[in-house]
Amino acid sequence: MSQSNAPTALAFTDNRSIDAMIYHFSLQIAALFAGAILCLLGAVSFAMEGSARNLLASFPRSRGAGIVLLAIDLVWSFWLVSTMEMGEFSAFRRPFLFGLPIGFFLTLRYVDEFLAVRALGILALLVAEPLLDAAFFRYESSRLVLTVLAYLLVVLGLIWVMVPYKLRDQINWFSKTTARWRGVSVFGFAYGATLIALAFLRY
Repeated sequence: MSQSNAPTALAFTDNRSIDAMIYHFSLQIAALFAGAILCLLGAVSFAMEGSARNLLASFPRSRGAGIVLLAIDLVWSFWLVSTMEMGEFSAFRRPFLFGLPIGFFLTLRYVDEFLAVRALGILALLVAEPLLDAAFFRYESSRLVLTVLAYLLVVLGLIWVMVPYKLRDQINWFSKTTARWRGVSVFGFAYGATLIALAFLRY
């Protein structure tokens, strides 16, 4: 009797897990989106090397970029908190929604150093979630190409939020020589092209 109920129980658990997912992007859409962004960044950084280097070197201390990225983080986070299933933490939804704009303005007022890097780190953490959601309950090994990117974003996001000067060091390292810069650009483009190919051929 318990054996006959096992598939039903498993299906019920899977359905609950799917319903609890925040984003409902297919693996193909997520791979296409991530691949297109990587290809665009790789192509621009390779074709416009001088301008891209100067822009990236000034990014960590750019307050304008920090304000824009932090505003994106605020809107995204506000939408998440207002729509996601919070279970037993639902009572905290309204305080969170009230606190997010306050935190935004306090951050602009008191966290001036490396604001752009910290905001980029938060954005990287937000972007990783829909990528992982898209690969959830997919069992083909090729999905790992996308999940590896998602977990890399998680690790980098945490580093940039907690130790923001690390991004400056990373930029200095791969922009130190033309070969490193072009190598990173080509690798990013190739990784993005791989994701796009997998989206059409495997996902």
